[in-house]
Amino acid sequence: MEWNTSLLKKGTFIRRMNRFVCEVEIDGISTICHLPNPGRMWELLFSQVPVYVRQCMNATRKTPYDLVGVEREGIPVLLDTQYTNDVAAYFIQHKQIPEWRSWKLIRREVTVGHSRFDLLLGRGDERFYVEVKSCTLFSKNGAMFPDAVTERGKKHLLALAAMHDKGIRTGLLFLVHWDRAKWFLPDYHTDPEFATVFSKVEHKLDWQAVSVQWDESFQMPRPRERLLYPSAILQQENKDAGAYMLVLEVEQERDIEVGKKGIVHVCPGYYVYVGSAKKNLAARIARHKRNLKRLHWHIDYLRQVATVRAVIPIRTSADVEHILASQVVRICDWHIRGFGCTDCACKTHLFAFKENPIHLQTFMKIVEDVRMNRLDACILANLR
Repeated sequence: MEWNTSLLKKGTFIRRMNRFVCEVEIDGISTICHLPNPGRMWELLFSQVPVYVRQCMNATRKTPYDLVGVEREGIPVLLDTQYTNDVAAYFIQHKQIPEWRSWKLIRREVTVGHSRFDLLLGRGDERFYVEVKSCTLFSKNGAMFPDAVTERGKKHLLALAAMHDKGIRTGLLFLVHWDRAKWFLPDYHTDPEFATVFSKVEHKLDWQAVSVQWDESFQMPRPRERLLYPSAILQQENKDAGAYMLVLEVEQERDIEVGKKGIVHVCPGYYVYVGSAKKNLAARIARHKRNLKRLHWHIDYLRQVATVRAVIPIRTSADVEHILASQVVRICDWHIRGFGCTDCACKTHLFAFKENPIHLQTFMKIVEDVRMNRLDACILANLR
């Protein structure tokens, strides 16, 4: 991958308009840019964070720039998924994946049956099919994939495992664009099905997760290290139980009757409800999404006048519901006292924000802490 660095500019992220379009301030001018990454990236794309854009040479295109990178804590992170396979191919060709140094790159984009894989490697008469995944979801020391539900990713896992059963060598390469990462797990919070399949087939695959180090030129990065896979954490935590945060939007000011609690006044804004389920977490979340149901909990009454904007599950065997409530209350704009907390000592389990909290670094830091950072003590102890 060789980019003309003169085409790169640094800007400031403003907002994401849809899946592939965002607004960036470049040289003091608001500019609409193409975002070549379909991922969620809630943990990276905040208002006012520094980003890197590349000028498009196609004068007829509506978006004059591609957003190719973002800074997290001053460190450049690649967002452009089109170049992940280039990086993987380069690493193979230049023997920079120690465990795969004996393999040569034969071809890219190889179709087998109904699946297409990114790389075909060879060693004498042997063949090795590799799928490459770009990972942009990370914490202080960890990395997870995917950051959104991926049916395609699950399909690849099953196809690679089926090929292995026929005697064909197959594998995965996760390129983690965060050089501080020490461990890797499938994101069982976001896509438990992918995580379950990964857990069942990973022993059949020659796979690894490798952290990479980028600089502001976004030329070819350096591979840093192979990441630890704490499989015991996955077995312990990937259950249909845990806590969740429901993000709702109320568009009009109104009074609503909330069961025995009586009349509750709600202002326009975004509301975060913190709840938990010791079992059947997915069913609990699905119930909150439905409009038609018997009204039982406080949140059921609010749900009648509010739209679900996001659901954030935290799959865990630990009791984190009240920890979440104690942290969100510190950053919210206001809260409704006594809502959803009749069986605990919390002030409330309903918190209000003037803007969508998934776009706020303070809120997403809480999500990162409870989903990933709290695992560090256990995981990193095994590294010593």
